[in-house]
Amino acid sequence: MYSIINVKDFAGGLDIAVQYIHSKWGSKENYSFYYDAIAHSSEEGKSLPRFYLLIKEGAIAGCYALLTNDLISRQDLYPWLGCLFIEKSERGQQLGNYLMEHGITEAGKLGYEKVYLTTDHDGYYEKYGWQRIEDGFDFYGQSTRIYQKSTNKIQPGYAFNTCCFKQV
Repeated sequence: MYSIINVKDFAGGLDIAVQYIHSKWGSKENYSFYYDAIAHSSEEGKSLPRFYLLIKEGAIAGCYALLTNDLISRQDLYPWLGCLFIEKSERGQQLGNYLMEHGITEAGKLGYEKVYLTTDHDGYYEKYGWQRIEDGFDFYGQSTRIYQKSTNKIQPGYAFNTCCFKQV
C-alpha cells in the first residue's frame, strides 16, 4: 500500500526528503533554495507551500508540492501543483494521478477553488481532466502551458485521508 505524507512527517528526516525532491527537480547550484523552501513549508498558520512524499514500504516512491508560484509569470494564479514525480519502477499504476488528486483535495481543504500547473507535457494532464487555459512564461522567458482543475471536481473511485489512499 502507498501513503502520501507531508515531508515534515517523513521518518527518514527532513534532510533525506529534501535531497530526494532536489534530486528530481533541482540543480547543483540551487540545493539551498530547495532546502530553505521545503524547511519552511507547512508552517503553522500558513497554508502554502506544502511538499508531499509518496511512500511505499518506508521508501520514497514519488513527490509533489503545492506552491504559491511555480516560477512562472502568472503569479496571480495559485496554488500551483509542482514537483510531481513518480519513480520509474512505480510508473504505469496511475500514481501520478493519485498525487494530483491528493493535491486537489488538500487545496480544497485549504479553501482554494482551483489548482494550476505548468508543463511542457502534451496529453498527460488532459487525460486526468486538467483544462489548458492559456500560456505563460517561465523564469527563462520561454512560453509554457498553464492548466487548471477545480477542487470540487475530484475524480471518483479513490478516497483520501490525511496519510493514505486506497481503492473504494
